Amino acid sequence: MVNVKKKKYYLCYFVILLTFTLIASCKSKINHLYEIQGKQININESFETDAEIDAFVSPYKNHINKDLDSILAYNPITQDKSKGKWETNIGNFFAETTLLMSNPIFFQRENKTIDICILNHGGIRAIIPKGNVTTRTAYEIMPFENSIVVLTLDGKAIAELANYMILDKKPHPLAGIKIFLEKDEKTIKRIEINQQPLDQNKIYYVLTSDYLANGGDNMIFLKSSSKNYDLDYKLRNVFIDYFKRVDTIPNLTEPKIIIE
Repeated sequence: MVNVKKKKYYLCYFVILLTFTLIASCKSKINHLYEIQGKQININESFETDAEIDAFVSPYKNHINKDLDSILAYNPITQDKSKGKWETNIGNFFAETTLLMSNPIFFQRENKTIDICILNHGGIRAIIPKGNVTTRTAYEIMPFENSIVVLTLDGKAIAELANYMILDKKPHPLAGIKIFLEKDEKTIKRIEINQQPLDQNKIYYVLTSDYLANGGDNMIFLKSSSKNYDLDYKLRNVFIDYFKRVDTIPNLTEPKIIIE
């Protein structure tokens, strides 16, 4: 005879066990990352000929070149850092453009305006030739990853800046400042900041690169800043944004160091 009672008992036990199994399987699994492994793959292992490598790289190269060679503006006259004793048109472009593009950002963040911009002559790495200006142009004139910062300097440090310019005898890019010299081109008569006489006791906001802010090119006077503001804005991006903003690049020739 079949033991019906025992059979029912086993069936009930099976249903309960199945229920618990289904509930447990419905729980979300937590994955843990225990190890990451990587290895270098030689491209020659996948491609046997140079033609195959070129075919693989070509779509990426063409995409990058398309972006770099897109026309942003027009430059009516070649801008060259080698043409000029105390200033050059490309140097003026560097400083004036950086000041123009950075001032709104600084004002929005700090409710203050930038007084002066100083960059370094050696940081200009190429000319801007006459003709179309592209994204590639910005990479050529500024291949470094320098960002711009605003420094707080007193009038004494600004006087040191002016002395440095005269002693170094290089057309470093300047904006917002004019230095007037005697005819001997060695003696400073006066300094003007935005057409106002230099105030030795006033705090000025000076725009420059992170490289110079750290004393690069022996501009040690910039390290006396009491407070630095990092605008998180690369110099190269300043120029790209400016090129996109204008139709024609101006030829800026206003002197910043003037012999009287």
